[in-house]
Amino acid sequence: MYYPINENTARLSHQMMSMSDYKEGSATAGYRAAVDEAAALVERQKQKVSPFYHEKLDALLDRYARRLAQWTNDHNRNGASCPSVLVCGAANFPVRKKQKQNAREDSLRREYDEIKGILSKIKSIGTGPIDPADPHAREMLEDRLQSLQNKLELGKAMNAHYRKHKTMKGFRDFSDKTAAEMDEAIKSAPAFAQTPFPDFELASLRGKIKRTQENLAKLDGIEQHKDDAANTLEFDGGKIFLNMEANRLQILFDEIPDEETRAALKSHGFKWSRKNEAWQRQLTRNAVYDAKRILGITDTKRATAADEGDAAQDAAPPATPEEAPPPELPTAADGQALFPLA
Repeated sequence: MYYPINENTARLSHQMMSMSDYKEGSATAGYRAAVDEAAALVERQKQKVSPFYHEKLDALLDRYARRLAQWTNDHNRNGASCPSVLVCGAANFPVRKKQKQNAREDSLRREYDEIKGILSKIKSIGTGPIDPADPHAREMLEDRLQSLQNKLELGKAMNAHYRKHKTMKGFRDFSDKTAAEMDEAIKSAPAFAQTPFPDFELASLRGKIKRTQENLAKLDGIEQHKDDAANTLEFDGGKIFLNMEANRLQILFDEIPDEETRAALKSHGFKWSRKNEAWQRQLTRNAVYDAKRILGITDTKRATAADEGDAAQDAAPPATPEEAPPPELPTAADGQALFPLA
């Protein structure tokens, strides 16, 4: 987990800036303490999220440790490049060299902020929408659906109790203190919200329940159509594959593509996956369009932002005016058409 720190450079950097003695091993100790804090953060995050994200968290931790070690060595190297005027005195002081050192210090400070940003990314992993590629996706969606339905039923029961009694006292296992606090909060709320669960909160819950049910249906669609022949399109030199399970569009070349093709793939969000030996990105309608355009297969109309979504969420790309009407497409459990490649 740790990467090496150059103690000789750290010692020289300290001597250039201070008259005090350098404490041996302090640079390494400081670096390792920072990595240990990041590792503790990763472990806490793993307790909160699906095991699906654990490998990604470990990769982020390794990136943080590697980049912090590189930054520490670069920072010490820059510090050793020119002494402080308080150490060497003002006579014949290398002003230009100091200016270059200060400019490099500014760029190192920006780089350090980027490295610290990795910690923020660690905190955000697994907190967004549930990834359909997660093998635990169905379990998590079902748990979420049950929780939302329970909350909706609780809200409706609380509203019915308050309408009948004009107080929350006597509702289930609420203590008198809790009921009194709720009564006071309800009375001090705006007129449209003077109820335990206002209409807008109930509407929000119903919307979340509907979206969760739709996502469960889309998982069924992905499972049903993951092996369809239409998910693969061969071209001269490779094939495009719609990996429904991983929620990725993958381009598998027979040979390493030329530099121009690789540059085009990178500029359109594709990344090389050593694990899958494919160029891939999240499976969206625009991913299909971009892949075909880069490879010279221009029979698809680009999707708008409103059309974005995963493979099971989106309708098939519409035909251009010159094309014949497309054949009937396979649909997911919720009735929505899946991506055709050919």
